[in-house]
Amino acid sequence: MGKKEKTYTDSEVEERLRRELPGWHLEKGCIRREYKTYGWKGTLMVINAVGHLAEAAWHHPDIAASYAWVEVRLMTHDAGGITDKDFELAGKIEETVNWRPGEEGGALEGTPADQRFAYIKYD
Repeated sequence: MGKKEKTYTDSEVEERLRRELPGWHLEKGCIRREYKTYGWKGTLMVINAVGHLAEAAWHHPDIAASYAWVEVRLMTHDAGGITDKDFELAGKIEETVNWRPGEEGGALEGTPADQRFAYIKYD
């Protein structure tokens, strides 16, 4: 059996979240983020994106969802707390869900301004 991963104290978690992941919060032993969407289509897209990243990373969050929101909660169960795995996966989720190619320039335009195509409510 490998060595146990370092878990962070609540104050260390809160400091890292402030610095690295300002949209995330510490709540009941997990780091948590809620993504707002424009409806079911966007909600499913967020869930599938998070699912893909989690499976590729082999680190699985708790996900709750409704019509126009998705909540992601991360903690490393076998370590009994928040570890680097949680911060790294949260960072990748944040980068992916909030990606806006139209603002980067380049060939990828991003979604049209027309509300029929909107799916994520960006912060």
